[in-house]
Amino acid sequence: MILTLTPNPSVDHTLEVDRLVRGEVLRVRATRSQAGGKGVNVSRALAGAGIDTRAVLPIGGGGGAELVALLGDLPRVTVPIGGETRANVTVTEADGTTTKLNAAGPALAPEEIEALLGALDEELGRSPDWVVASGSLPAGIPDDLYVRVAGLAAAHGVPLALDTSGPSLATAAKAGSVSLLKPNHEELAALVDRDLPTLGDVTEAAREVLAWGNESVLVTLGGHGALLVTERDARWARGPRVRTRSTVGAGDSALAGFLAGEGPPPERLRQAVAWGTAAVALPGTTVPQPDDVATDGVSAATEPDPGWRIAPS
Repeated sequence: MILTLTPNPSVDHTLEVDRLVRGEVLRVRATRSQAGGKGVNVSRALAGAGIDTRAVLPIGGGGGAELVALLGDLPRVTVPIGGETRANVTVTEADGTTTKLNAAGPALAPEEIEALLGALDEELGRSPDWVVASGSLPAGIPDDLYVRVAGLAAAHGVPLALDTSGPSLATAAKAGSVSLLKPNHEELAALVDRDLPTLGDVTEAAREVLAWGNESVLVTLGGHGALLVTERDARWARGPRVRTRSTVGAGDSALAGFLAGEGPPPERLRQAVAWGTAAVALPGTTVPQPDDVATDGVSAATEPDPGWRIAPS
């Protein structure tokens, strides 16, 4: 079973337009509302593949009620809060360009933070195979929340996969003890405070993060695939080109694919890229189902060319 924690879940509204033109009245071709938040997306993807999962998340107000309804029968533990669960808006254009408007989310009181961690601690006592901590932190939560989560996971002997950004990523990564960090290219560059134009630069940055006491780093590179770096080696995989409908949640699907994969790390990496590739071909924050995923078109390299450019020159 894979447990997920989403401190700042959302209701995600997606609008599809031919082209986004600022200041104009536009015709919306399609709309959809889906349960969102990075950990929620991971659980949704896992559940769709028939993998046992449980999501831990705070819920509040009318937005929280809508989110619960959208979650359907997804196994979950909800912690009531006084604030209103946020709503995000994504605008996707016909050429795949995605514009995302993310609300900050409700402020959590100290007792609500402790209740959320208490619920997580109880679920960790059920010995899940992994715990995934994902997403931004709402107002009121200190940057070290994920450090506390790492401590709880270690106390129960459960490996932690962490997918966040900004100060919360820096604080947790520099504290060490994370089994799997999953930044994207831009988040890793911000974490080490330098540009990373080539695979060699990304690999070097990931090894710097490992030196802080973490076990492995899975870097998602958008259309350039993903790179897995451990103390032993670095491996890169890339999926086939697909028509992009929405990039929102693709990294979450990639992480779910990695955790759901069986076999050695190279095969898990191929699975991660296959799930991420499938996700970008789907609308909104739709997560791929098993029929959407194909590993046949995923190429992999044990020793990636360090000079291969993943950023414009």
